[in-house]
Amino acid sequence: MQNFQGVGVSPGRIIGSVRQMPKPVSEPPSGERLAADVAPEDAVARLKAAAQSVHDELKARADSASGDGKAVLEATALMAKDTMLLKSAGKLINAGSSAERAIWEAGASVSEMLHNLGGYMAERATDVLDVRARIVAELRGVPAPGIPSSETPFILVAEDLAPADTATLNPAVVLALVTSGGGPQSHTAIIARSLGLPAVVAAHGVDEIADGSEVYVDGAAGFVALEPSDEHRASATAWAETSATLAAFDGNGTTADGHLVPLLANVGGAKDAVAAAGLGAQGVGLFRTEFCFLERDTEPSVDEQAAAYKAVFDAFPGKKVVLRTLDAGADKPLPFLTDATEPNPALGVRGYRTDFTTPGVLERQLEAIARAASESEADVWVMAPMISTAAEAGRFASLCAAAGIKTPGVMVEVPSAALTAATVLREVGFASLGTNDLTQYAMAADRQLGPLAELNTPWQPAVLRLVQLTVEGAAQEGAGREASGGAGAAKPVGVCGEAAADPALAVVLTGLGVTTLSMTARSLAAVGTVLKTVTLEQAQELARLALSAPSATEAREWVRAKLPVLEELGL
Repeated sequence: MQNFQGVGVSPGRIIGSVRQMPKPVSEPPSGERLAADVAPEDAVARLKAAAQSVHDELKARADSASGDGKAVLEATALMAKDTMLLKSAGKLINAGSSAERAIWEAGASVSEMLHNLGGYMAERATDVLDVRARIVAELRGVPAPGIPSSETPFILVAEDLAPADTATLNPAVVLALVTSGGGPQSHTAIIARSLGLPAVVAAHGVDEIADGSEVYVDGAAGFVALEPSDEHRASATAWAETSATLAAFDGNGTTADGHLVPLLANVGGAKDAVAAAGLGAQGVGLFRTEFCFLERDTEPSVDEQAAAYKAVFDAFPGKKVVLRTLDAGADKPLPFLTDATEPNPALGVRGYRTDFTTPGVLERQLEAIARAASESEADVWVMAPMISTAAEAGRFASLCAAAGIKTPGVMVEVPSAALTAATVLREVGFASLGTNDLTQYAMAADRQLGPLAELNTPWQPAVLRLVQLTVEGAAQEGAGREASGGAGAAKPVGVCGEAAADPALAVVLTGLGVTTLSMTARSLAAVGTVLKTVTLEQAQELARLALSAPSATEAREWVRAKLPVLEELGL
């Protein structure tokens, strides 16, 4: 029996037959030249038409998707029309290359450039190669690469998945997902969690498993076994039975002794919001507004934005909806707002910082938010991404006040904001920890890279300490106000990163003093179930245990050992 160990990113215990991703589109022969009877301008036109077809196909798939899948497909569709990619290919065609060879070489150059930039831009390198393959397939008149079709369910195994493929996984056919590459915060991992698919990433060697092989996958433990044993079969059967108990969340996030921990949902648009409300979410902890701006060469109008925001607000009347202002830049470039030539976009002009270089876009967005909020019954809170200093927090609060927004806040994803949380929170009403970016920046580890998966986990004691510092900063700021004669309650500190979707880590975060947890809606039931098995004091003990661990691996193992319910539920 051969076993493979990777990183578990979405729980579940499944036995099934393997289907490997098909081989990628083959490379056009090196030096392939333009046919003598084809004019360069005709070849360029043919290339642009192929790229447009790829864009339109991806956009159509995006229109029928939702949430993370929709955002990924829209971003990949944009890459099919990337001017840098098409201009580079056009130059090669004019120099005599065939259209297929030109787009292949241009894609390689652009991908390498993005990879070398690191951070979020390295993630876009995968998009470029995916789009390149799709355009070559279109030029050849053959099917584009993608997930194998099958009438029977299977476990999908691959080196890695292109974002556009991951975004359209069908959970009715794909039982589980296993990749030899990727990281715990990659598109593959995030979308697997949002679909509720058991998934393991960074499992070296699995792409050599033969089609049709029967395997056992444990998405919580990150374990894959060929030739499942009787014990594995019993575990898979038990998971099928106990997972039914996690099918619903009762809308009441609380510990065993009644300490309230509202469980909120991360959403990307109205469809997500309606679905999250149906699954019992107690509100929205992260409303990503990028969907309004993607696929556009110009800024959407205030009227357009207000209508889109109101559709989300209306799904949660009387409940809190935390909206994040536009997080453009890095992996989400926008032609009217960001500079694609930045040498290190992950550390560049992104999020709130775009207001430094393109003032007005943020103020118009805040105007639209305020208008939508005034026409809705939701309790709308607004936070800015990539806030680094108290001065930035103060300026954002002033912009919100000018627009008529009552509750401004900040994302804590830059370590400096966690380290100075007391002064940052003096300026705004709340903070929300974006643990994906906070981990990446704290550990200097690109969250997309499989080799760095061990570093890039929010179980890192250093990351947990930054969470603790943020909560302590909020308490310190509250005490300072009380000493000055004001109301002394600590300002709310929530978590809206992927860390909140891990039931064991959700207990630790609660013990650290986090006030709300926001996650993909499919994780609400699991997190809610586990929280109800511990008291606040027990959660605090587990938080201290995790902070004392010498490594992320030991922090996770020590905490999970104290939570037997996780093994019982297969989480």
